[in-house]
Amino acid sequence: MSEFVIYHNPRCSKSRTALKLLQEHGVEPVVVRYLDDPPSAATLKRLLQQLDLPASALLRRGESACGQAGLDADSSEQQILQAMAEFPQLIERPVVVRGQRAVLGRPPEKVLELLD
Repeated sequence: MSEFVIYHNPRCSKSRTALKLLQEHGVEPVVVRYLDDPPSAATLKRLLQQLDLPASALLRRGESACGQAGLDADSSEQQILQAMAEFPQLIERPVVVRGQRAVLGRPPEKVLELLD
């Protein structure tokens, strides 16, 4: 079985629920506390390719850091990636990866798609 990795924020109920669901199914993922250990722009780009999503789909627009990062509706993919690397609180969570596949755990039950 491929290793699971969860980009996790323990203060987020969706992230806690996703982690619990994995554990209930016998999966002990590698837990990346991305607020403490932010992913690089290159790592985020790879995750987005695995998710098959644009950077804007992983961006938490309601965070005040959006303004700090200078992001607006016209921001490019690269600008969003750089902002998320600099301000990891802008990253939507949780993201769970297994091998070459990844899902955004919203709703948390989406992580179960990786069990197949």
